[in-house]
Amino acid sequence: MKTVIIFDHPYTATAGNNVPHHRSFLAALLQRVMTQQRQAHNDVDLIDLHADGFNPVMSAEDLSNWRRGRATDPQVADYQQRLFNADRIIFMFPVWWEVMPAMTKGFLDKVYAKGQLYDAQTMKTKLTKQPRIDIITTMGTPNLAYRLLFGAPLAKLLFRGTFLKTRLWHFKWHNFAQVEKKSLQQREQLLQKFSV
Repeated sequence: MKTVIIFDHPYTATAGNNVPHHRSFLAALLQRVMTQQRQAHNDVDLIDLHADGFNPVMSAEDLSNWRRGRATDPQVADYQQRLFNADRIIFMFPVWWEVMPAMTKGFLDKVYAKGQLYDAQTMKTKLTKQPRIDIITTMGTPNLAYRLLFGAPLAKLLFRGTFLKTRLWHFKWHNFAQVEKKSLQQREQLLQKFSV
């Protein structure tokens, strides 16, 4: 089974090594997920958006290619091919201002593109393996406030507005709220208990 992980954090995947001022709980989660996937004998393909220098901005030329069903650049074409081969897709990113950062949004805009990964007429995905999709996020907002006060905008945007809309049915969201307020021991316990 092939698992493609799309990781979006400015510190890159190297931030899981607990180096002061260059560490991220999300990157520690990434290490945990990759270890679990490899132990399950799954092929792991990591797309580290910041390490790759991915440009999330849709230029006029990009939009012209996108409208014609062409990849916007060779990097996007490579990402698309990797998604076609995926049995499972895992998105990992921090939640900023109640939604995903620009890199993840740009990835969806440019890579999960009409005419390429979904049919523009039927709105049906072209990912024939019907991959399982997991979203793993960290956020500063308390879970209850995010769902009740803000209406869980990420769930609306990703699940209803992207995945269900294009008939990708199998997805799950794993959220870690207010991790920065937890002790080192509590964070380590979260990591040890987490499984995808």
